[in-house]
Amino acid sequence: MNVILDWWVLFGFSAQFVFFLRFFVQWLQSEKQKQSVIPMSFWYLSVIGSVMILIYALKRGDPVFIAGQFLALFIYIRNIILRRESRLKRS
Repeated sequence: MNVILDWWVLFGFSAQFVFFLRFFVQWLQSEKQKQSVIPMSFWYLSVIGSVMILIYALKRGDPVFIAGQFLALFIYIRNIILRRESRLKRS
């Protein structure tokens, strides 16, 4: 089988891996605290993974992934803003 190296496919897999890492980090933190926890790193990895997948979707011209990642990106960013505002209020 002759496999042609496609850098965009490698980028797409890297994006999916970053996106997966957010679940892995969340799971580790929850296990550590023995309760369901969503650490800030979950939201940062969500933004990074989403942007990477959005770039890949734009390159591939996939309107389904473009719409999904673009809308999800706003939710991830909003959660970061809410968490930061919450920290400032507690300080």
